[in-house]
Amino acid sequence: MYLQVNGAQTYFYTGGKPFDATRPTVVFIHGVLNDHSVWILQTRYLANHGWNVLAVDLPGHCKSGGEAPSSVEEAADFIGALLDAAGVRRAALVGHSWGSLIALEAASRLQDRVSHLVLVGTAFPMKVAPALIEASLNDPVRALTMVNVFSRSTLAAPPSALGPGTWVYGAGMALGKRVLASNPKVNVFHRGFVACDRYANGEQAIAAITCPVLFLLGAQDQMTQPRSAQSLIKTAQAAGKAVKVLSLPVGHHQMTETPDATLFAIRDFLQRAA
Repeated sequence: MYLQVNGAQTYFYTGGKPFDATRPTVVFIHGVLNDHSVWILQTRYLANHGWNVLAVDLPGHCKSGGEAPSSVEEAADFIGALLDAAGVRRAALVGHSWGSLIALEAASRLQDRVSHLVLVGTAFPMKVAPALIEASLNDPVRALTMVNVFSRSTLAAPPSALGPGTWVYGAGMALGKRVLASNPKVNVFHRGFVACDRYANGEQAIAAITCPVLFLLGAQDQMTQPRSAQSLIKTAQAAGKAVKVLSLPVGHHQMTETPDATLFAIRDFLQRAA
């Protein structure tokens, strides 16, 4: 599905179901050097169980036109424009890694227009090693290799992940190369890492949200280690927010390493919080 957002053709995956703005809606936001496809298993289920699904390719990524966001704040403004373009009054936001920061900042700005907030593989501050930032600019394939090693707790997917025998490391490498090649004008790898590294509004944003929040963390995550989410969790709890924290025994890509557990955690949170 395509919509005009901020004057640019923008792609959204709807889980194989026609878009209906009157149904409860969930917006899925991907991380650095990813696209909508990282949510394929979760979105198809929700789309077939009563939810309206919009899994976006962020601007300047893969099927979406426009200028790739250079900051979390810029991407958060895009989420607001997306809801307006789709005619959606209120939606849940689910974000992974960089996408979790975008979802968080958008929820703080959109206030009651966000019904639920799910932060998958999140951290604040989300600092990126200087060597990795440098490699993403000057040797992106080497940086991509490092990210895929650090992001995975297994090289073999479980049976429910995209089909038996799926090689999650190889799939991650192929996706990253495809996303990088999709925008010859901008290195979206480096730009995304810099946006993560520079984001400074996390604690103020989590204190300002008006919806319940789920932290879905990977116990073996080396990219956004669980302890790095504690400042957000404690700030949200201190501010009296409805907070739920779940830990899964995997690395940074919960969506493919534990697709069922990730799905059911999101599904149950959306149902119970509602």
